[in-house]
Amino acid sequence: MRAVVQRVTSSKVEVDGKIVGAIEKGFLVLLGVMDEDTKEDAALLARKVASLRVFEDENGKMNLELSEINGSVLAVSQFTLCADVKKGNRPSFSPSASPEKAEELYEFFCGELKINGISTVEKGVFGADMSVSLINDGPVTIIYDTNIWRK
Repeated sequence: MRAVVQRVTSSKVEVDGKIVGAIEKGFLVLLGVMDEDTKEDAALLARKVASLRVFEDENGKMNLELSEINGSVLAVSQFTLCADVKKGNRPSFSPSASPEKAEELYEFFCGELKINGISTVEKGVFGADMSVSLINDGPVTIIYDTNIWRK
């Protein structure tokens, strides 16, 4: 799985001009599911995201995790994160999981965030053409790839 985690002061996702998910302070997580990904990958990634300490404490140090600031997550499925761009200029999406598998692991990931103490998990609409907006805080952007943990 690949995830781009952005610390935000607010973020929303719209489908056909209607807001389908929105948060205030927290993380926008763009999530790409690859063919070899498993529930174990999704669970590990959810634990990592939930415990990511990038919020400032009383001393101005990035030392707090999402639950400690009562933050939220907006999770948006994004298969283009799985693009293979090694050859040519047109990306190949063959490393992406099938839509059925990707949706299952995306939903599982969102559930695991809740299990790991994130009380508010908003979502986009899987497979829809979405408009995502955010106010990046910092900016702080962290990229995860569960493939590196398998090696």
